[in-house]
Amino acid sequence: MSHRTADYDYHLPPELVAQTPSAERGASRLLALGRLGGQALQDLAFKDIVDLIPAGDLVVLNTTKVRHARLLGTRPTGTGEAEVLLLTPRADGTWEAMGKPGSAMKPGKRIRLGEDSEVETLEVLEAGTRVVKFVGLDATAAMAKYGHLPLPPYITRPDGPADETRYQTVYAEREGSVAAPTAGLHFTPELLDALRAKGVRFAHVDLEVGAGTFKPVEAEDPADHHMHIERYEVPEATTAAIAAARARGARVWAVGTTVVRTLEASGGKAGRGQTDIFIRPGYTFQVVDHLITNFHLPRSTLLMLVSAFAGYDATMAAYRHAIAQRYRFYSYGDAMVIV
Repeated sequence: MSHRTADYDYHLPPELVAQTPSAERGASRLLALGRLGGQALQDLAFKDIVDLIPAGDLVVLNTTKVRHARLLGTRPTGTGEAEVLLLTPRADGTWEAMGKPGSAMKPGKRIRLGEDSEVETLEVLEAGTRVVKFVGLDATAAMAKYGHLPLPPYITRPDGPADETRYQTVYAEREGSVAAPTAGLHFTPELLDALRAKGVRFAHVDLEVGAGTFKPVEAEDPADHHMHIERYEVPEATTAAIAAARARGARVWAVGTTVVRTLEASGGKAGRGQTDIFIRPGYTFQVVDHLITNFHLPRSTLLMLVSAFAGYDATMAAYRHAIAQRYRFYSYGDAMVIV
């Protein structure tokens, strides 16, 4: 309850940061641990998830799709590279964005994507992000022609053809995120079919994962951290599925921290909204019973969320075990399940 940010630090050998996905989707490893230390650690394969989820339980997926939101260009003079990361569309047709170098994103300056498209900065917001507009091609056309998938900052290679499929879940639907809901990257159509054949039920939410998901907590006290805002939607069918699961005594499984944030922020109620919920030890969960997730960055809000769910001591012990056993970490890495 009184943990400091430094308590969520750990040393990860650089070679354990997964730079590429596993050779085949679904071939990752899976570390199983009991919630609040209630079960010994187990080293499994991700395909074993079929045996862990009982028939009748409800699995909730985040069906967001990653936009080609990273735009590479040059300054109008043609000298010097520049890039823009589109974050959120605004009602007037402009976008909130990030970019570099900062000198190329001052109000009135433009970044040239090609002969038919430029991005002009209109305003610098208090948080340091920019309001930009497109000149020439509109945003949709510019992303289609010039956009790249915005791989996480700890992946040190350019995006390539394989990322077009592997950095999207097989059930992704509507574009809106700048990062993938990575726990879902492990699921194949065959695994989903096997779970359905067993009698496992499915529902979905949509949370637009923002760049703030990678932002470390810099305040010494986590309570002083300002959480980023993300937009979400919970369909009526999902709230009905949760209510039906409760009525029959079944449990709710969240595939990823984004699903946890959505369900807990909404209280399991249908509708659209936005959330800056910060889940950390001391939080009482209202909707989610089990969690499938990847391994998260040190000092991150997501590691704090997992610690709230599984218990701080159990979570940090699991991370030490994963490092010792050479699990692969982060977006393209292995998975853990809290049962």
